[in-house]
Amino acid sequence: MISFKNDYSEGAHPRILKTLVDTNMEQVEGYGLDRFCLEAIGLLKQRINREDVDIHFVSGGTQTNLISLSAFMRPHEAAVAAHSGHILVHETGAIEATGHKVISVESPDGKLTPERIAPALDFHTDEHMVKPRLVYISNPTEVGTVYGRKELEELHAFCKGHNLLLYVDGARLGSALCVPAAELDLEAMAELTDAFYIGGTKCGALVGEALVISNPSLKEDFRFHLKQKGALLSKGRLMGIQFLELFRDGLYFDLARHSNRMADLLRNAIAGAGYSFLTDSPSNQLFPILPNRLIEKLQEDFDFYIWSKIDDNRSSIRLVTSWATCEEAVAAFIGNMQKHR
Repeated sequence: MISFKNDYSEGAHPRILKTLVDTNMEQVEGYGLDRFCLEAIGLLKQRINREDVDIHFVSGGTQTNLISLSAFMRPHEAAVAAHSGHILVHETGAIEATGHKVISVESPDGKLTPERIAPALDFHTDEHMVKPRLVYISNPTEVGTVYGRKELEELHAFCKGHNLLLYVDGARLGSALCVPAAELDLEAMAELTDAFYIGGTKCGALVGEALVISNPSLKEDFRFHLKQKGALLSKGRLMGIQFLELFRDGLYFDLARHSNRMADLLRNAIAGAGYSFLTDSPSNQLFPILPNRLIEKLQEDFDFYIWSKIDDNRSSIRLVTSWATCEEAVAAFIGNMQKHR
C-alpha cells in the first residue's frame, strides 16, 4: 500500500537522523537554551534578514497555534478564520478551549481577503459580542491554494488599518514558498505578518515548528506561555538540531521543491486524463474529482483521504506528496488510474 494520505508518514530526512546521532552524547543546556537552538535561531534570522524577530521552537502545529493565539489575544477577543481553517475544523476546539471564539468566514478557495473579512467586522459592533482581533490564515490553505505576494500585502494592509493581527499557520510553508508564481520568501513573511511559523514536521523533520514573532508587542513573556502550556521542552536540542540541518544549506527548500514536483507530475497526469479538481492548488496537496468506481479501484493499492462528495457518482479525494515521495510511487498511481479509468 502506497500512501498519499499526508506528508508526515515517513520519519525524518536521513541527514537529520545522522546529525542527531552524531551529537547524541554532547551535554548541553536545556529548555531551548542549548547551542543548537541558539545557532538555529541565528541562522533563521539570517535567512529572514531580520535580527529584531523572536523565534521559538514548538513541537507541533496545533500546539503552536493554541499557544500563540491565546498569548496574543485578550480574553474577550476572537480570531477570524476561513470556514475550512485548521483551527476551526481540525484542532478539536483547541483555540476555543483557551477561551477564544473562532469566527468562521465562508471561502470557496480557502483564502481570506479583505472583502471576506469585512462583514465579520461590521457584524461584531460592541461589547455584547466578541471583538475580532486576529486574522488566522494558513499558507498553503487547507485546500492547497497558495497566497501570492500581492494578496498577502493587501491582507496585511487591511489588518493594519483595522487594528487586527495577522497570523500565518505555516505547517506546509515550504511548499507555498516554492511556488514561483507566489513570489514570497521568508523575508516577506516576516515583513507582512505579525507572526508566522515555519513548519518542520511536514518538511523532513521528526517534529518541530519555528514560530517567528515580528510584532514587538507580542514578544514579551512568550517563554512563560510556552512553559505554562507544556511546550518548553527540556530537550529543546531535538528541534534546534533539526532546524540547523534543514536551513544550513537550503535542504528545507530542496525538500519542499521535491514535494511540489511530485505533485506536479500527479496533477498533469490527472488533468491529462480529463479529470478536474476541487481547487486550483499549486502546492503539494491535490484535490482531484474522480468517479467513485475509479476511487474504489485506486484504494486497493493506495492510501488517501476521500475529501468530499460531489454527486452520486463522483467524489473529491486528497493526494499529498512529501519530501520522501518517489517518482516510482507517482508513476504507479498514474498507471493504476489510467488502467481503470
